[in-house]
Amino acid sequence: IDNENKKAFTEGKSQIKSISKKELLLIGAVLYWGEGLKSERSTVSLNFSNSDPLMISVYMRFVREILKVPEERIRAGIHIYPSTSIDGSKKFWSKTTKLPEDRFYIVTQVSRVSQNKRPFNILPYGTLAIKINSRQQFFKVKGMINGVILKT
Repeated sequence: IDNENKKAFTEGKSQIKSISKKELLLIGAVLYWGEGLKSERSTVSLNFSNSDPLMISVYMRFVREILKVPEERIRAGIHIYPSTSIDGSKKFWSKTTKLPEDRFYIVTQVSRVSQNKRPFNILPYGTLAIKINSRQQFFKVKGMINGVILKT
């Protein structure tokens, strides 16, 4: 089974060559569709959250290369648990996003529902929330998502 899995992985990986700007636009729109806040009820801004550093890196490429958001407009919140190191998390996410550490704010999560049910330190660096306060960018990305829906 291991050899079959490796073969399938290699085959899948080889299907991806270089990624064009159009493909990055589609990838970013679909990532936001899956992991971004789409509600128009509160402050309208792009809010994307995930704990996977590779997904965050791809999303940041979309933000910089496709949306062309100025660096100073990008903020990031780290949602951590009491056992999470604040300094370690800031360093980790700063390296992942290429944002300066002073651009991060910390939100401590203590959920009574999940208390003592989660394995200790399952998210060693917490969950990152990328926030861009821009009504125009929010609606642009929602339009991209709608375009994906209409064209498939």
